[in-house]
Amino acid sequence: MIKLENVTKYFKTGKGRKYILRDVSIELPGGKNIGILGRNGAGKSTTLRMLGGIEFPNSGRISADGTFSWPMAQSAGFIPNMSAKDNIKFVCRIHDKNEEETRAIIESVRAFAEIGDYFDMPMRTYSSGMKGRVNFGLSLAFDFDYLLIDETLATGDAVFKEKAKRALDEKISRCNILLVNHGLKVLQDMCDVGLMLHNGQLYYFDSIDEAIREYRKLNEKVA
Repeated sequence: MIKLENVTKYFKTGKGRKYILRDVSIELPGGKNIGILGRNGAGKSTTLRMLGGIEFPNSGRISADGTFSWPMAQSAGFIPNMSAKDNIKFVCRIHDKNEEETRAIIESVRAFAEIGDYFDMPMRTYSSGMKGRVNFGLSLAFDFDYLLIDETLATGDAVFKEKAKRALDEKISRCNILLVNHGLKVLQDMCDVGLMLHNGQLYYFDSIDEAIREYRKLNEKVA
């Protein structure tokens, strides 16, 4: 369960406040794969991070009874001057992993990412795709109640993408997801229910198909 109580989120701009959410109260059921829809610039990624407790509202309260991953995306919050190995060690310390668990996670991500010697080089030398592979593999190495997925499901060639898809499918069988993706077919295939973000409000639909229909109607109105 994820509960929002009178949540407001905005950013200050040269033209005043840009509202993402404006006094939103809503309760989302647990045990569901949730797709987040909205037009470009609506604030889907910000909303995803707030639902996962990574970013905070300006006012109001968000509570949840589960654990959340960091966003699985092309660009992760790694420390650029540290290697993938050292970044993973740092994350493991934050999550109270012991030495044996940390070694296992490092080797798991090393094998999954397939970036060779770059794994021990500073991440500032990585391409965005290489960072995405490490981030993806690291997310899969931890057990969370919810995976936060922001647009990118996998990166790389066709063989790697297929491997990543299999790994993600296996992971999702043991947890749920919060997914932002412009591909409506991806949302339809992976999600049970939907959230639509529009004009600072969140609208919940108890089926992803209904959410997609309403999103298409919205696009027709503003086209």
